[in-house]
Amino acid sequence: MNGPAVPGPLDGAAVAWDALGGDPALLSRLSPVVREDTLPARLPVRALARSCVGVCALAAAELAALRTGRDVPHARVDDGSVAAAFTSERHLLVNGRAPESFAPLSRFWRTADGWVRTHANYPHHRARLLAALGLGDGEASVERVGARLAELPAAEAEEAVYAAGGLAVALRTPQEWAAHPQGAAVAGLPLVGRERLGDGAPPATAPLRVAATDPLLPAAGLRVLDLTRVIAGPVATRTLALLGADVLRVDPPHLPELPDQHADTGFGKRSATLDLGSPADRRAFEDLLARADVVVTGYRPGTLDRFGLAPEALAERRPGLVVAQLSAWGTSGPWSGRRGFDSLVQVATGIAVAEGAPDAPGALPAQALDHGTGYLLAAAVLRALSERLGGPAYGTGGVGGAGGTPVVRLALARTAAWLTGWPTYTADPWLTGTDGPLGRLRHALPPVSFDGGPVNWERPPGGWGGDAPVWR
Repeated sequence: MNGPAVPGPLDGAAVAWDALGGDPALLSRLSPVVREDTLPARLPVRALARSCVGVCALAAAELAALRTGRDVPHARVDDGSVAAAFTSERHLLVNGRAPESFAPLSRFWRTADGWVRTHANYPHHRARLLAALGLGDGEASVERVGARLAELPAAEAEEAVYAAGGLAVALRTPQEWAAHPQGAAVAGLPLVGRERLGDGAPPATAPLRVAATDPLLPAAGLRVLDLTRVIAGPVATRTLALLGADVLRVDPPHLPELPDQHADTGFGKRSATLDLGSPADRRAFEDLLARADVVVTGYRPGTLDRFGLAPEALAERRPGLVVAQLSAWGTSGPWSGRRGFDSLVQVATGIAVAEGAPDAPGALPAQALDHGTGYLLAAAVLRALSERLGGPAYGTGGVGGAGGTPVVRLALARTAAWLTGWPTYTADPWLTGTDGPLGRLRHALPPVSFDGGPVNWERPPGGWGGDAPVWR
């Protein structure tokens, strides 16, 4: 009996490459190394991770070919390397010291009617969580916070902490998330949002017009202004730095990053602080922006608009600039303006239920939404640059080389929807029903098969000892 086709190791890459507007013929240049023992989970995390890194490598290879005039080199994606990269923050040692991944108050909590997960790694988020629960700094113990949350319904705790500027998300099933207004909004988003603002504008990425001498550094000569934080955005810009881009990360001085987290995602980049409310710092920032080829933002939608950094404003001020935006919940829907982290998106979208036990929620084996979205974001930037050089036109399906301002948008929640919607193994196609002396039996079909051979047993089982001791 023939069951449904088993998903191939590059099926996910084909979906992601199509979302990026890539030429499907180039998928033949991508070679996977599958390792079944990596990133174990109920959901297909390994396949998602392989796909995201694979299309990023393929996008880099495409750009390298366009800049050097050579054939597209083969790209290799090894599950072992991918798994290590997706858990990079856990492998980092700083002078032999392992960083703390989650603070004590960043965890699952039982509530009066279910579960809620909080994120309090940053001091200001920790303070806002405590304030929402009516607790002082001296009461910031797991026991006191747990006792307070246990008194509240999960939805009430979620809203109270959010209203105080903190982060807490109630545990939802996939069905509950699908019925939620934000879940519905996310479902309507493409995996990779792509558009081009303006027509005929001269490309700002002048360095691309200079042929690259080193095919291993396809982004050489490009200036990337990195306005991202935490994991997903910094992973994207860390990848662009690997490929030769001059990446400068700029943070507000009053909102410092966690040092270990910054070390993990800071490879290849430089880091500066600027207060955009200060006239002197604002002038320095405007000078950086005037000479940038790519701007990557990772703040909540609308947060940077007052500084003239909305995509439409950037397209007017810097025609041809590549603009890449990352958010937690997407650009539309009632939660679009909310803060969010990978762990919280897992809880809202039903992933924590899928990975949990009947009596407790679970989590993915890596911050896979962060890392996966980061590599997709880097791939989207690389593809936008390739299209400048004559690859398939950005979102048009025609000839490349067009002007305008490419804008790409990705969201952790949309990557989560891709993961939870991925075909997963079910035994149903290999089960059947048979009537016999014992009644109606549902059972597995025999796995031994060959053309023209039997597809099921000729005789159903009978009662124990119910047959005569003779040959038929």
